[in-house]
Amino acid sequence: MMWGTLVLIVAFAAGAVPFSYLVAQSLARTDLRQVGTGTVSGTGLYRVTGFIPLVVGGLGDVGKGALGALLAGDRWLLMAFAGAVCVIGHNWSMFLNGAGGRGLSPALGAFAVIAWPAALFLLGGLALGRVLRHTGLVVFITLPALPPFLLLAADGQAAIASTIIIIPMLVKRVVGNEPLPAPHRWKAAAHRLVFDNDGWATASSSNS
Repeated sequence: MMWGTLVLIVAFAAGAVPFSYLVAQSLARTDLRQVGTGTVSGTGLYRVTGFIPLVVGGLGDVGKGALGALLAGDRWLLMAFAGAVCVIGHNWSMFLNGAGGRGLSPALGAFAVIAWPAALFLLGGLALGRVLRHTGLVVFITLPALPPFLLLAADGQAAIASTIIIIPMLVKRVVGNEPLPAPHRWKAAAHRLVFDNDGWATASSSNS
């Protein structure tokens, strides 16, 4: 019990370390919370520093996701919750006053330890989204498709673990780093969930 609690604390603390933010600050003196949508992510890091720093920051974010799952040993449920709390720490970093990313990189690290087909599946969704230039939409489709995929490619435990990890990722898409725009918050929330942006609200305000 005590070891499990320690693993979760370490996973959360590691998740909160904003590697992409730190790389952007050190190389470009840029606060990623002020770039684009304000998401502290690899996309923002790439915009301000380029590919090599993206790789460095990305490896840090992926590595912290793997850390908790590795510390959990062969306890699959603890591995799942370690991955989830790492994502929570990443998405709502205590070092960034609650701002953060979307949890994709730490989730990749956790999935690489828990069930590597899940990491490949998520990477495939990201790559397809980049090619189609609709990353938010494709990732939204990919995330809920992950547990059924793992039922076929791995087992029920992996499917349950992936569900636990993707829940905070979906929540962060909706709540974002800024309050939901008014009016029509429910429609704005649905648009954020599916497309991971406030485009609907922006279009509505411009047409009003």
